[in-house]
Amino acid sequence: MRNHSAVTMFILLGLTNDPQLEIFFFIFLFISYMLSVIGNLTIISLILVDSHLKTAMYFFLQNFSFLEISFTTACVPPYLYAISSGDRTITIKACFSQIFFIVLFAATDFFLLAVMSYDRYVAICKPLYYVTIMDNRVCRNLILSCWVSALLIILPLLGLSLHLEFCDSVIDHFYCDASPLLKNSCSDTWPIEQLVIVCAVLTFIMTLVCIVLSYIYIVRTILRLPSVEQRKKAFSTCSSHMIVVSIMYGSFIFLYVKPSVKDEVAINKAVSVLAVSVAPLLNPFIYTLRNKQVKQSFHDILKRLAFLSQKY
Repeated sequence: MRNHSAVTMFILLGLTNDPQLEIFFFIFLFISYMLSVIGNLTIISLILVDSHLKTAMYFFLQNFSFLEISFTTACVPPYLYAISSGDRTITIKACFSQIFFIVLFAATDFFLLAVMSYDRYVAICKPLYYVTIMDNRVCRNLILSCWVSALLIILPLLGLSLHLEFCDSVIDHFYCDASPLLKNSCSDTWPIEQLVIVCAVLTFIMTLVCIVLSYIYIVRTILRLPSVEQRKKAFSTCSSHMIVVSIMYGSFIFLYVKPSVKDEVAINKAVSVLAVSVAPLLNPFIYTLRNKQVKQSFHDILKRLAFLSQKY
């Protein structure tokens, strides 16, 4: 990696300078991180062991849970280590690596949300052809396309950013992110800023258009169903996905779609906590509490474990 600047290390300021508040943030982030990992691992495990959860919908949900674990792990544990050790420094290579994985997992998340909306469209609008359309090969190809699309988004940005020179070593954030990193550069960052905006907007717009179109057809189909019970059941299969979409798009649009990535980043910290910690924590509960099959699977597993514990 080439970098001609004298700065070789960055200092992450974190969320606060107050030692007492820092302890609070440590406890909050640690608990939310552990719960999000446990919750998402539970979903992954349930889908692996339960034969009733082998449809395309749960295959995508399993991959979504893996991405949520990966995304929050890229952000939260390094900051927890920095608080506990008192070492706020991070090398340029480590900083760029963190940005790479954060953007990769986040972008893949958005493309996967679009794929999940298409899956719901097929399930509700073309139920007789669902198994044929969403077979194993198609599902694997859709997942692969999500990762490839995310790589195509991040690689040009990373390639341009590697040649930046930095005049300041202080990053006003609790993890490496594009906004505070570019704020420290003494190079001309305007082309990169514009590319960040273009890539962010394209990712958001492309995926959001897919989601909106899918739900337009879904709503039209649901409203044509003859009974209220059928309409409620159809809406319930989409409600969890719609809630997660609202949380994800709301937080990330606020963070990345704005006139200049060199804007003041202090207000972004609170939204970043929502995006990297709270959202991955909420998602497992949203999907389990609003999904009868997942809840039933969870209860069945608990019964089996209870039976085994009594037996031995």
